[in-house]
Amino acid sequence: MSPSRNRVLIVITLAETGGAQSYVRDLLPALVDRFDVVVAAHGQGPLRDATTAAGARFVPLRHVRRALSPRDVLGLVELVRLMLRERPALVHANSSKAGVLGRIAAALARVPIRIFTAHGWAFAAASSASRPLYLWADRLMRPLTTAVVCVSERERSTGLAARTCAAGRTVVIHNAVDVDGALVASHGGGTPMRVVSVGRIAPPKDFLTLLQAVAIVPDTSIELTLLGDGPERKLVEDEVARLGLTERVTLAGDVSDVPARLADADVFVLSSRSEGFPISVLEAMAAGLPVVAADVGGVSEAVEDGVTGHLFAAGDVGALAATLAALATDAPGRLRLGQAARARAAADFSLPQWRDRYVKLYDDLITGRRGRN
Repeated sequence: MSPSRNRVLIVITLAETGGAQSYVRDLLPALVDRFDVVVAAHGQGPLRDATTAAGARFVPLRHVRRALSPRDVLGLVELVRLMLRERPALVHANSSKAGVLGRIAAALARVPIRIFTAHGWAFAAASSASRPLYLWADRLMRPLTTAVVCVSERERSTGLAARTCAAGRTVVIHNAVDVDGALVASHGGGTPMRVVSVGRIAPPKDFLTLLQAVAIVPDTSIELTLLGDGPERKLVEDEVARLGLTERVTLAGDVSDVPARLADADVFVLSSRSEGFPISVLEAMAAGLPVVAADVGGVSEAVEDGVTGHLFAAGDVGALAATLAALATDAPGRLRLGQAARARAAADFSLPQWRDRYVKLYDDLITGRRGRN
């Protein structure tokens, strides 16, 4: 490592496809020119290739996994050893599991700067049985954390109310996407209306609500494509069959051409029960698609109801169905919403200013630490 380049270790639970992984991928190009960057995650997903392509090093984790288990002790030991070996000036932890284990390990390894990005507070999305565990885990991490980055104002308010972050050490940096490089939807205006949704088929995405809404809309009006895979795929497949939607719904699985799929659609839907500030919504906006989304997390900070898309209460099948039915017969309205969505993404959620904010955060924290020594 060059003495002029501080080492930064980014820790995330899994290397698989997902919003937090896309966030790390998009952040790397801005960091590698200023810092010696190492990314650590479990698995062989696309984040590994993206890390190498950006000119950073990837370290595979063996014991850090998504589910809570006794293996977490091994994961903690693994991370402590990694940090003692790499001696980073700053650790940036992402996702719930890595967020907890990474901050504990960084404290034990005496890493001076410890950042956590709350892509969506785990306690807010957890079941009632596990919510107290996640809540207290994040509360206990607060004294170990130099700075918390929340991806929306709502997430910051949620964290402050729950005492999982401190006001003076918490900032909001909305997520961003490559607006200039996005493929833009053609909006052919034909029928049926092509609806797309992207996400891991697992809680809290709630694809069942979306399927039930589609079933209510006249069967010649819309067709739906789900992009993504996950542990609840069989449940979704069974629901498609039960609702008689096999001719109208395509489960495409994990695909490598999401931008092209978005550009080939007319409307994007997010039916999640819980979110932080979803990158999938920003990608859809950059593609010029109207976004129909559950009003959860920071979604309303991106989607302006009636201007760039439409919001509905999470789980409200009837409201979602009514919105989709109205859009199916209003091609000019879809075009107007989509154009406004792209303009909003370009103005507020593009990558250059987002990257600049993170580089400044890192620099300020490192400079401030040096000033105290």
